[in-house]
This record gives sequence, C-alpha cells and structure tokens, in this order.
Amino acid sequence: MKSNLVVRIRWISVFVVLFATLLVVRLYVIQIVHGEAFSIRADRQYIRPSQDLFDRGSIFFEDKDGRLISAATLKMGFTIAINPSVLENPEDAYEKISPLIELEKEAFFLRAGKKEDPYEVIAERVEPEVARRVSDLNTAGVGVYKDRWRFYPGGTLGAQTIGFVAFNREDLLAGVYGIERYYNDILERDAGDVYVNFFAEIFTNLNKTIFERSKQRAGDIVTSIEPSVQLFLEDKLFSIQETWNSKLTAGVIINPQNGEIYAMGAYPAFDLNNFQIEENVSIYSNPSVENVYEMGSIIKPLTISAGLDSGAITATTTYYDRGFVELDGYTISNFDGKGRGRVDIQQVLSQSLNTGASFVVSQMGNDVFADYMKRFGIGEETGIDLPNESAGLVSNLDSPRDIEYATASFGQGIAMTPIATIRAMSVLANGGVLITPHVATKIKYRSGLSRSVSFNDGERVLKKSTSEEITRMLVKVVDEALLGGTVKFDRYSVAAKTGTAQIAYVEKRGYYDDRFFHSFFGYFPAYDPQFLIFLYTVEPKEVRYASQTLTRPFIDMVQFLINYYEIPPDR
Repeated sequence: MKSNLVVRIRWISVFVVLFATLLVVRLYVIQIVHGEAFSIRADRQYIRPSQDLFDRGSIFFEDKDGRLISAATLKMGFTIAINPSVLENPEDAYEKISPLIELEKEAFFLRAGKKEDPYEVIAERVEPEVARRVSDLNTAGVGVYKDRWRFYPGGTLGAQTIGFVAFNREDLLAGVYGIERYYNDILERDAGDVYVNFFAEIFTNLNKTIFERSKQRAGDIVTSIEPSVQLFLEDKLFSIQETWNSKLTAGVIINPQNGEIYAMGAYPAFDLNNFQIEENVSIYSNPSVENVYEMGSIIKPLTISAGLDSGAITATTTYYDRGFVELDGYTISNFDGKGRGRVDIQQVLSQSLNTGASFVVSQMGNDVFADYMKRFGIGEETGIDLPNESAGLVSNLDSPRDIEYATASFGQGIAMTPIATIRAMSVLANGGVLITPHVATKIKYRSGLSRSVSFNDGERVLKKSTSEEITRMLVKVVDEALLGGTVKFDRYSVAAKTGTAQIAYVEKRGYYDDRFFHSFFGYFPAYDPQFLIFLYTVEPKEVRYASQTLTRPFIDMVQFLINYYEIPPDR
C-alpha cells in the first residue's frame, strides 16, 4: 500500500514539474519574445480595429569586438487618418492639422469627400510628439493610430547587400532584395498571432507555440559585415567614382580563409529608408553578385598558378616575348605592343604580359587549363547567401580554337561575377582551397536559442606549395613593380595584381577602344591572409589602366585595416 502511494506521489511530482516547466517556457515566450508586441497592444486607444502591427526580425552588423550593430530593425510611430463620415468640418480640420503635418490640400479634401469610407490615411510615419499634438486637438473624425515599419539606421550603408522590404507580387510585405530577401523565411513574422488575451495565451496552443516549425525558424540575422570597414570601403568607392566619373564602382573585403565578408558596397547607392524615390530600379541590384564582366589581367595569377600546379612551368621558366602571338588568324599583343625578349614567368605578372599568359596555356595544354579554370569555379554560382546570383559565361573554354584559350588566359573572352572572381582569388591566398563567400554568420531564434550558419568549404584546387609560390610572386609584384615599387610596405607582405579589360560591344563582336573595366585584387598578410580586397570600376573616363585608378585606394584600405585591426608586422 505504501509502495503504491510513493509511486503515485512520484507520478504527481513529475506531472507538476512538467506542467511548471511548460508554464515557465510559455511565460518566457510571451513576456520576453512577444513582450514588446503585448506592450503595444495594451495601449488600445491607439490601435485600429483588426490591426496587425508590422513585425519582422532584425539584421545586425557585427563590429570587430563582437558588438551587434543594428542594420535593419523596426521603428515605432503613428498614422493619422480621418473618418469622412464623422468629419463634420473638413476645412476646420485641415486648418488645425496642416500646421503640424505637411498635407497636400487637394488630396486631403479628396479623401475627406469619401463619405462612405470610414478610414482614409492622411499621414504616415508621424513622430510621437507630432502625433500627440494632433491627438490633443480632439477633432471629431481624426484618429491617431500606432504604427510600425522597417527602419535602416545606416541609411545608405550596405544598401545593395541588406536589401529592403516592400510589397511583392502577392501584395504582401516581404524582403525583395539582399539579405532581406534571401533570409525572408527567417525574418518574416505573423504579427497577428500574439494579439490575444494574455492569460488565455499562457494555457492555449502550447504545442503550436513551442513546436511549430515556422516559429522555430523565426529569428534575427547576424552578419559578418563590420560597420566601420563597410563605411571606409564605401567612402573609397565614392572617391573613385567621383574622381574618374565611372559608370559604376564597387568592392568587397573578405576573409579568404573562411569566406566571411567584412564589407560589400557599390556606388551609386541609395537610401534604404527612401528607396521608393529611385527611378532606375537597377540601382537596387548587387553588381558584385548579379553582373558579369570580362576581368582582364587579374586572371593571369589563376593561369600561372594552374601552370605551376600542373608542373607545366616553374617560376623560373623563361620564354621569348616578341610582343605578340598569332593564333587562328588573330594576333594577341601585349598592352603596349612591345616585346621584352627572353623573360621569366615572374615578369608575366610584374609587367602583365599577355603573350606570357598565352605561353603558359600552350605549355600545359588547352584541356588542362580549362579544367583548372572550371575547378576555380569561375563558370558557376558560388552559393553566396544573397539572391539573384549569376553564373559566369565561360563557353570559350570548350572551344576547339586555340585563340579562345589564349585570350581567356588574360581575362578576355570569358566573363564572371566579381564574387566568383573573389572566390577564385581566395584559393591563391588560403593554401589552395575553394570557399563559399557569405554574409550571415548566426541566426538568433525567437526562442532565445541561436546557431551558427555553416557553409560547405574545403574542395582543394591547388597544392599548398602552389599557393605559397604564386603568393611569393604576387608579393614581388607589389614590392617591385606596382607603381614602380613606390607602394611597398616595408613591414608587411602584400600580394596584389591589377586588371584592365576592354569592354565588349553589345550587338557585335569586338571591343571598344575607349571603354575599360578596371579591377584590382590583393591580400595580406600575404602568407597568412585575413583580408582579401577586390575593387573594380566600370568605364572610368580619361584614364587607361587600373594601376592609375585603383592602386592608391587599395593601399589606403590596407593601411586602414592594419591600423583598425592592429595587425602585427609579418616581416
């Protein structure tokens, strides 16, 4: 008998503990997770009937010390509306309200004339103090209602990367560009599900709230974007754009070891809080992810690394440079048309010799060269966590003609996105491994739990020794050749290469003589790099070479990052 009593007591105890645990979890969900929403709902005099206040997860930047900085959040304000059926004297209402809120007179009276409509908005996103003064007027037929909307504290900062919220094709508010779109299923919320009786909410729908998959997915996105680095990058992009009157200027700063993007920007940019004023919607797109370009001579390090890795050449291999090469009835020339005589492979990089890149392909063979280029991923999407990524245009790497492989060796005749190019360049920097570029690092779920965002890295493209050798050669480019060696860092090893490509005609074969795509990539500390910088500018005016437009901005960025992150010297 006593034994049965003990068993019953234990079962009752287990039930009580389980119930208490569920109750605590539910209280946590309501008071902490949904606390703000209930607080807003409590202020009933400002809530419209059947109103669901807009709700959405946040996006955060993360600074170098691990502090989260808001990139996308919610802002509270008020909507002013009129009820035309109750508004007895529209003229008097207009005279009272217009000194407080900027109203278009004709539009106001047009709305006031809709006597069958009980709700006509006359002003949105009104600041609390102004809303209070309107409310204090006590004008019959004028209502003041709480509202909430998406707000971007940085304004233009990281605009094409963050994206924004707008009405989609289903006439629902959703992310339509950038992180807002890619992680929409994490960020979106069902605002209406928290507006029920508080105590009823505690005891009902426990299973739905705790275990429902959609609620488990809802959360905030933490990114690797470092706000100070992003701001510095954008300042430099603006300066390049203004100095050379380019069509477009953009750049990315990435960790080549793990693919985390510290900064990604483009100019012209736009204000995320006023995106609707833009007339050309193409400004919303992220050119580093969506646009493809012929990259020019920054592809030469990929060509030479393939030659080194395959054993077709060494850094000391020489060839005779006549200044031009004839293939399939076409002539390939160096940028200045001049020959250098007998030179080694280092000079192909240091002097950016097209004939040298073509020579490397001839030594390894077209098929081997094409295989390496495809292993670098230049014709594929990278898998970056941003929408609308484009694949490269590399069909020339399947051509039977030698000329196509020769031109591809120095970045003409094949096109790729900047982000795919960055991924390929990271292989040179990190020991030979393909990474996945990404901006999100963590998801903070509404439950209070969080998880790191993981990506599939690790496919080996080059031997580690090849990565070290091409890095040594690119360091020599900076130390001795780039602007005549005047930008060398005495205490830091920096690897870099410029690229200048002619821009192709759209409607016919061939290239413009006066339109160029300038690019620049570099990484440091060269033998254990934490930063890879990629810059490009499209159609700069009255200037020919990327060394003229992008070298100084690159050097400034290196110096900034060294100082900001307090990077110790490596030589």
